[in-house]
Amino acid sequence: MSVGLVIVSHSAQLAAGVVELAAQMAPNVVLVPAGGMDDGGIGTSLEKVMAALGLADTGDGAVVLTDLGSAVMTAESALEFLGSPELVSLADAPLVEGAVAAAVAAQSGASVDVVCKAAETALTPGGVPAAAEAVPTAAGGASAVEQQDKESQGEGAVTAVLTLINPMGLHARPAAALAGELGAMDVEIEINGADGQSVMMLMTLGAAQGTDLNVSATGPDAQRAVDLVRREVEAGFGEL
Repeated sequence: MSVGLVIVSHSAQLAAGVVELAAQMAPNVVLVPAGGMDDGGIGTSLEKVMAALGLADTGDGAVVLTDLGSAVMTAESALEFLGSPELVSLADAPLVEGAVAAAVAAQSGASVDVVCKAAETALTPGGVPAAAEAVPTAAGGASAVEQQDKESQGEGAVTAVLTLINPMGLHARPAAALAGELGAMDVEIEINGADGQSVMMLMTLGAAQGTDLNVSATGPDAQRAVDLVRREVEAGFGEL
């Protein structure tokens, strides 16, 4: 099985919509909406969240994502009633982007902690929490992201320049497929400067057919990761 996701929203329709979207990226992940009040009105329901947690955690744990402040309080209360289970995490993440990133990570077989981090860093370059981006290092004032960029561009990197040939380019489905498979590898990989293990960062590239992808990878799985990207790009992500 895999880590499940619970989507808590004040709106039943919004929760269901986020689940529908994230499910496109992760067909094997259990995603459960917990939106609206018990009577169908706007709000959050403790009973709905607790029931959703029971459905989402099939043995490997679950990650909870919420929309607004009181949804966080409802989710926290549900976890307290359940005895704060070790394999359940409440993500501090944007609802839509976080859910998509978390779903991709869960699809790859990642642990609860990794899935939660994927949600929380969905919109930050290199998977670094936003709070860390502006923190200078003691040595020279470089941010954590800048330092990581320097390391990933160091000597010994495996590189490739690949041209997108599929008509729709690097849209959501291939971005999710790449991020999911690369996320399971021990590698630091950038594609046109974006974190190759982040579905949201890949999607922000807006890379259309004919775009060159500059791939650079370091780490134990660097060659395997670049070979994977090459295969997928040259096969048109199965869309030709």
